[in-house]
Amino acid sequence: MAGFLPICREDMERQGIRRFDFVYVIGDAYVDHPSFGHAIISRLLQAHGYQVGILSQPDWKDPESIAVYGEPRLGFLVTGGNMDSMVNHYSVSKRRRETDAFTPGGVMGKRPDYATIVYCNLIRRTYKQTPIIIGGIEASLRRLGHYDYWSDKVRRSILLDSGADLISYGMGERSILEIADALAAGIDVKDLTYIAGTVFKTKDSEMLKDAVCLPSFEEIRTDKAAYARSFYTQYCNTDPFQGKRLAETYPNGVTVVQNPPAKPLSQIEMDDIYALPYMRAYHPSYEAAGGVPAIAEVKFSLVSSRGCFGGCNFCALTFHQGRIVQTRSHDSIIEEAKQLIKDKDFKGYIHDVGGPTANFRQPSCQKQLKNGVCANKQCLFPSPCKNLTVDHSDYLSLLRKLRELDGVKKVFIRSGIRYDYLIYDKDQRFLQELCEYHVSGQLKVAPEHISNATLEKMGKPSVEVYRKFVRAYEHMNRKLNKKQYLVPYLMSSHPGSTLKEAVELAEFLRDIGYMPQQVQDFYPTPSTISTCMYYTGLDPRTMEPVYVARNPHEKAMQRALIQYGNPKNYALVREALVKAGRMDLIGFDKKCLLRPRGGKQAADKKTAGNGKSGNKKEIKKKKTIRNVHKKHS
Repeated sequence: MAGFLPICREDMERQGIRRFDFVYVIGDAYVDHPSFGHAIISRLLQAHGYQVGILSQPDWKDPESIAVYGEPRLGFLVTGGNMDSMVNHYSVSKRRRETDAFTPGGVMGKRPDYATIVYCNLIRRTYKQTPIIIGGIEASLRRLGHYDYWSDKVRRSILLDSGADLISYGMGERSILEIADALAAGIDVKDLTYIAGTVFKTKDSEMLKDAVCLPSFEEIRTDKAAYARSFYTQYCNTDPFQGKRLAETYPNGVTVVQNPPAKPLSQIEMDDIYALPYMRAYHPSYEAAGGVPAIAEVKFSLVSSRGCFGGCNFCALTFHQGRIVQTRSHDSIIEEAKQLIKDKDFKGYIHDVGGPTANFRQPSCQKQLKNGVCANKQCLFPSPCKNLTVDHSDYLSLLRKLRELDGVKKVFIRSGIRYDYLIYDKDQRFLQELCEYHVSGQLKVAPEHISNATLEKMGKPSVEVYRKFVRAYEHMNRKLNKKQYLVPYLMSSHPGSTLKEAVELAEFLRDIGYMPQQVQDFYPTPSTISTCMYYTGLDPRTMEPVYVARNPHEKAMQRALIQYGNPKNYALVREALVKAGRMDLIGFDKKCLLRPRGGKQAADKKTAGNGKSGNKKEIKKKKTIRNVHKKHS
């Protein structure tokens, strides 16, 4: 089992494999590292006795590229990659990106748009009946009818557009093994309608008896209120313990059925997944092209957990990894750290120990592993649940063990810290050790905005919570005699943000003396509450109207306000302030965001010339006063 999996016909023949059980078609380069979904799924199948061949970034214009291994015994597995292919290809302004970090040499254009659909259609041209199972983030978040930002329309379930037989959604370890074992036992793929964490299609109405029927595809395609209701029903059924089977009908008599999510992994199962024999590197055949850039971020990082109960509305984690936090044991993580230390390129720095949220190391409350998460309540929003368990002791213990390892100079925390969860901890030991050992000059946190009206639509805590954290962080650094700073991530144009809220954010930045170098426009990716708001103009939780900035020029103004000090943004910022009725912020007062062009002298002349008192004597008097000030300065 040591070594890379086969990536070409020659590898297959060299290893004496006559026929693969599964051919795994992936939109990324082959990186055998547990931060890449294809590596986990392929290694897991291998560990259970299945032969898997990797077909990385096939030429989608050439039908022969999909047939290099011949027909697999059990089926094709297809994923668009570690990112949705459209997010990978396009910025929020829909401009084509120049590089692809998941491709050898960072070259753009090695995978198609809507990669999962294109690869599956390519397979179907040659293999009409061979089972196709799709998975990964692209398939997972497009599993039912969904708004697609890039085409600006509601698209069908990816199961129908791809021609695949099944979707394995979420993280996929449980479902893929059940699928593989069923196919190996001779069960037809069309009969695999019972596996948790999968989506199938059917014309059999008997399959719908225990299902919650969503509005039909035709309804959500033409009625935004129906879309919002459908989405929120899906959102409330993302829990593996309480989630119901969901059904979405289509005009041709086909119904797409989503089974409830798979159960979370136990700690032992998580440990087993991360103990598989990964090579922890990209395939050596990519060396000549310069390697695969994406490995740099994860090569010396450690995954401590998965799942997130943070519940940010613009994040798709609820639909993909779920809200129940699953963790690895200390022993498992320490063992992986020892492997990192042996790597010839390791310089003594562990870049990260975390997951979706670094300081979540247990479920938010004790009932979750038995009863699941609350369908219509959040753990942290709008205020912490009374049942919330706030405890950093296990994470602290893990970090201390890692710091003590021979060969480790520093352990960083680069994945997100939930500052609200941190501040709710009455024990300040984690904050102290975070500042003392795990920050290198600056800590990145994500308040995202500071207007409570916008924060409410984001599912984020109020600005008062952020201010409380800032005070605690600054106080702790003074106590430790350290000069360390906070770098806030901020988002413009999120649903609920008008120019008024954007100006409010600019004023906040003025007051703290911070000018961000980069700003992220809200990006409407599939399967988030915020994307539902963007498309429908409704908050699916309440069905109340939400303001949405869709016009590119208005979005540019909101973004410019966050960087109001950049001279290139002057015209946009001025226009935004005028439209927001905030001309009081243009002037020479310390509270102003912009200075009038031409300086104070030009402004005085303009005032004098336009005002009733702007006579020659008044102008001469002002000029004399300015000359006196100039002389004495």
